[in-house]
Formats: sequence, C-alpha cells, structure tokens
Amino acid sequence: MTTPVVAIAYHSGYGHTAVLAEAVRDGAVDAGAEVHLIKVDEITDEQWALLDRADAIVFGSPTYMGTASGAFHVFAEASSKRWFGQDWKDKLAAGFTNSGSKSGDKLHTLQFFQILAAQHGMHWVNLGLHPGWNNSAGSEHDLNRLGVFAGAAAQTNVDEGPEAVHKSDIATAEHLGRRVTETARTFTAGRTSLAA
Repeated sequence: MTTPVVAIAYHSGYGHTAVLAEAVRDGAVDAGAEVHLIKVDEITDEQWALLDRADAIVFGSPTYMGTASGAFHVFAEASSKRWFGQDWKDKLAAGFTNSGSKSGDKLHTLQFFQILAAQHGMHWVNLGLHPGWNNSAGSEHDLNRLGVFAGAAAQTNVDEGPEAVHKSDIATAEHLGRRVTETARTFTAGRTSLAA
C-alpha cells in the first residue's frame, strides 16, 4: 500500500493558524501519510518541489478582511507557474482558516482556496462532517462547532494567543487531515488499479 504524501501550505500571522496546520498534520500522520508543513511566506525551491510531488495540498491561512492573508495571496499568485504546466492537475486539495469572529467571513477564504484549487485542476476534499453545536443537546465541544462544510474553520478571540485555539477546532482540523489522507489513499489505489 502506497503512503500518501500530504503537503500543508499555510501562512500564520500570529500563530493561531499554525496550531491548525499542526493539527491537520497530526491527523494526516495518524492516518498514515507522509506530511510536510510549508510556510508559504518562507517557501524554498525544495518546498515547491515537495508541493509538486504531493498527492494532496492542504491550504491554510488566517482570514483577514474577509479573505486569505496577503502572504497567502502572494503564494497563490506565485503558483501560476504551476498553472501554466498543469503541474498540480488531479491532485487533491483542502483548506482551513481561523478568524477572530464566529463568522468572520471565513467561508470566503475557503472559497478562495477552492477556486485556486479549481484553477489548478485539483479535486476539493470537503470536511465531511455534519455541523455541531446546532441543537439543544450540542455544545461548543462538538466537532465542526461552527457548522462549516467546505473545510476546517476555527475561531479564536482576538485578544488571546495561539494557546487559546479551541480544542474542538483543533480536533476538527485533525479530522480534515485524516479525511484528506484517506481520500488520497483511495485515489492512489484507483490510479494503481487502472494502470495495472
């Protein structure tokens, strides 16, 4: 059985999104992936090559002013070199984000990631969870407590540091890492079967 390669390309302004990136990594490792964390504002040629050979790329950024951070946008534009050659076509993609508000227009950041992935011809992996904390028996400790379907979304108070990232949001990000890895394994097995 082939080990899926998952790359997590992210930017973190104050450390909150880095906590989520590490949680995605932990979930992916738990599911059997080879995982690479890549800070997009410090990306090297070797890390671009890692993205090129990955089975899945998980995009992550804080939501600033209703979209991904400026540093992530710089990375997205730099990825156009891969777009010309369709280098990332048929890879898997997924995403996660954090903002200070419960909504904070995080969905727009995830949709930005989805469009970026679509332009590259990638296949989007959604969260695959029902919303939590939406009935009288639920609580803020439910997975997907913010009720987002497109990816892993987190909320952290603006006056608190990375240590305050909600445990449920961390667990939801771990779930996303496992789901991406399991989907990558299925895709890899399918390609291998078709090539046989």
